[in-house]
Order: sequence, then structure tokens, then C-alpha cells
Amino acid sequence: MSLGGEIAIAFSTPILAGYFIDVKFETSPWGVLTGVLIGILLMISMFVRLIKNISDN
Repeated sequence: MSLGGEIAIAFSTPILAGYFIDVKFETSPWGVLTGVLIGILLMISMFVRLIKNISDN
């Protein structure tokens, strides 16, 4: 459950931050798209770290 929560937070937080930036500065859809890109990069880095931990054991 910890991994699932970590994935959900890592993906949703940048998207929500991008949404609030879009609303505040009227830059839609660039904030959300940037948030999606950052979220994807965070998830990839988490999976790489997980794979390294599994392969070390």
C-alpha cells in the first residue's frame, strides 16, 4: 500500500500544482501539461529505484 500511495502522490501533486498555476495565471493548458510531464518523470524514477532495490536483493 505504501508504494501505491507514493505513486498516487507523485503523479497527482504536480498535476494539481499545474492546475492551480493555470487558474492563477490563465496559462491553460501549459501548467497541467507540465505537471503531467513532471509526474511521469517522477514515476519513472520511482520504478527505476524500485527495480534497482529488487535486483540488489
